Amino acid sequence: MFFKRSDDFAKRGLRTNYVSTIFGISLVLFMIGIVFGSIILLRDVEIQFKENLQGDVFFLPNFNDADIKQIEQEMKSWEELKEVFFVSPERAMDELFDESELSDQTVLDIDSTFLIPSSIGFKPRAEYTTLEGMKHIENKIMKLYPKQVESVNYDKKSIESLDRGFNQFTFVFMLITALLILIAVAMINNTIRLSIYSKRFTIKTMQLVGATGRFIRKPFIIQAIIQGLVSSLIGLSLTMTIFYALDNTIDTVDLTYSVSSFLLLALGVFTFGLILTIISTWFALNNYLRKKLDDLY
Repeated sequence: MFFKRSDDFAKRGLRTNYVSTIFGISLVLFMIGIVFGSIILLRDVEIQFKENLQGDVFFLPNFNDADIKQIEQEMKSWEELKEVFFVSPERAMDELFDESELSDQTVLDIDSTFLIPSSIGFKPRAEYTTLEGMKHIENKIMKLYPKQVESVNYDKKSIESLDRGFNQFTFVFMLITALLILIAVAMINNTIRLSIYSKRFTIKTMQLVGATGRFIRKPFIIQAIIQGLVSSLIGLSLTMTIFYALDNTIDTVDLTYSVSSFLLLALGVFTFGLILTIISTWFALNNYLRKKLDDLY
């Protein structure tokens, strides 16, 4: 009866140790998931902002709408541009003036005295949303349509400040990321070492009865793989829950993951979790395999 209770107590202790190890690793991988996810989202947000910047192509007064729409269709095939659209005088007026804040008479007065010519609006792809990229697009337009286009306008200050702002933020964020990863590595390594420390006498007993290092390592490595997979799944689930809540809270920026972004995040979390648990287990085991029995106390 006494031995049965002792055996049950030992099993409960092992289960508790196993669960606490997974819980500890999951929390660390959750933190890593937040870091990896933020890096991916930062890039997605940067692309959103860059591809939302607009340029305008203005034409000579004698150029009609049919010809402008023909150029619009040609520009839609350009690899540099994400979106190209025809801007009628009415649409231009709507963008320039908020009619909800103007009386009908005021709008009529403006229409009768101020006419905006038709134009083409375009939004470049993110990789071209730089001063050099926009200059390339401008030169291409002026070269292909020299007798039709009067000017190409875009906000140079906004492009420059956006590019500089994201570069500075990315640099600071990467420094913080490097620090958090170092902390995460130390925490997971410490958690694994504490888990194996509780089994140090079992390891030494197996070694004393003739078990080889490979035989002793095998169950621990398998357990490390299972712990890494389960902890990564829990950490990734917590991460996606946080980002889902943020996406429903913040309306100004789209924080939704694409399929490719989610797969990249999942791959990063699972790879980090598996590699770190296996390496930490390997080195912790080697440490106790090399120690003498008296050093375990």
